[in-house]
Amino acid sequence: MSLQGKLETEFEITAPADKFYNIFKSEAHHIPNTSQTGTITGVAVHEGDWETEGSIKIWSYSIEGEVGTFKEKVEHDDVNKAIIVNGLEGDVFKYYKTFKGIYQFNQKDDGSNIAKLTLEYEKLSEEVAVPDKYVRLMTNLVKDLDAHFVKA
Repeated sequence: MSLQGKLETEFEITAPADKFYNIFKSEAHHIPNTSQTGTITGVAVHEGDWETEGSIKIWSYSIEGEVGTFKEKVEHDDVNKAIIVNGLEGDVFKYYKTFKGIYQFNQKDDGSNIAKLTLEYEKLSEEVAVPDKYVRLMTNLVKDLDAHFVKA
């Protein structure tokens, strides 16, 4: 059994794809304020700033009764409207050697908007569970943002 894996989910979002990409790219400090599910409880810049690729942020989260932190180095893919978060430190590293999340937002030809979320990981051992709950965290985050954008 391989210790490396990849989980993906894709779903329709109501708000324009650009809004999602822009908040992740340069306005991440607003995300905890939009968290209706309480999934994201805080975010702070550790190194760099809110907008520059390569900046390091520390997120605080709550998922399924567990609270934790996640330190990431962010990359922007303007062409594909994707935000890549490369995990550096945090609670997930008790179980995973590598942890990379990808948030991609696109408008389809018919005008609808799609969020595609990918989580690439390597477990520390075969006993470690597949990180489904972290994909749910990513999904909750995007759905909270969508609800916020629609209300605004």
